[in-house]
Amino acid sequence: MKIFKNVFFVLVISISIILAGCGASNTVKGGAIGTVGGGVVGGVIGKQLGNTTLGAVLGAVIGGTAGALIGNHMDKQAEELEKELENAKVERVGEGIAITFDSGILFGYDSATLQPEAKTNIKKLADILKKYPGSNILVTGHTDSDGTEKYNQTLSEKRAKSVADYAIVQGVSSSSISTVGLGETEPIASNDTVEGKKLNRRVEIAIYASDELKKAAEDGTLK
Repeated sequence: MKIFKNVFFVLVISISIILAGCGASNTVKGGAIGTVGGGVVGGVIGKQLGNTTLGAVLGAVIGGTAGALIGNHMDKQAEELEKELENAKVERVGEGIAITFDSGILFGYDSATLQPEAKTNIKKLADILKKYPGSNILVTGHTDSDGTEKYNQTLSEKRAKSVADYAIVQGVSSSSISTVGLGETEPIASNDTVEGKKLNRRVEIAIYASDELKKAAEDGTLK
């Protein structure tokens, strides 16, 4: 909750500064909100919070009527994802979706090979992604701090790639998916406890509008 309060605060302050400086019409103000909420503030928030997934989603915000259409598109997609994906946390953020998988569900200890249950989950994810085309998908791998930084970095990259590769095998366009391994650099809990380490070993997925989807929303052709 604290993270989202900080996000909201930064958005409000940034938008207020721009609007105060331009004394613009409602149309221009709408454009300003889209620009600030997306490219600038999204990137800044992602860096400040140390959360690449959140930054990717917020960085794609465009605001206005197009943003509302994309938001509705994402609402429907998130509802299906939450219903179908087991052992995954699905969150609607801005005009996108953030999904977190506990890596213990996806992989065995010290492994980047997907377990049978993981394949079932990723197949369900892929089926829904195909049903709602036009999104960019960023898959990020994370580890706890056990082991060397170099080893954790490599393991996180392999795990992110395993998830993406299996989604592609299930029919998701390879051009829509990118991966990044972040090793132990973005913990969400303390690595001093067993439970904290468990939370830090995870794979996160950001789903956000592609340029194609944004154009469809702006043209009013997005269903």
